[in-house]
Amino acid sequence: MSLFLVFLAVVLVGAAVFFAAGIVRGRSAGAGLDDPTPNLPPVLLPEEAGAADVDNLRFALGLRGYRMDQVDQVLDELRDQLQAKDREIERLNGLLQAKRDDGGSVRTTP
Repeated sequence: MSLFLVFLAVVLVGAAVFFAAGIVRGRSAGAGLDDPTPNLPPVLLPEEAGAADVDNLRFALGLRGYRMDQVDQVLDELRDQLQAKDREIERLNGLLQAKRDDGGSVRTTP
């Protein structure tokens, strides 16, 4: 009787493997998985992203996602670079405006 139960268990496991692999449904065994359909909106930055936009970014958590400390480090660096760029643009615009206010000619081409 116990030999019959072992045989029955092996047959059931084999049938489950065939169904899971898709062989019974007409697929080949190596077809692979379909691409998952996205069910969350994409994480996008505005066209003119600023440092505050990077601070407000939030990513969805997944079973096998990125390491959050590494993502946070990269986003912090990106925020700092955007802030430095904005300060440099403000400084150059201030110099340009001061030059125009003094009546000097401004050469815009290098």
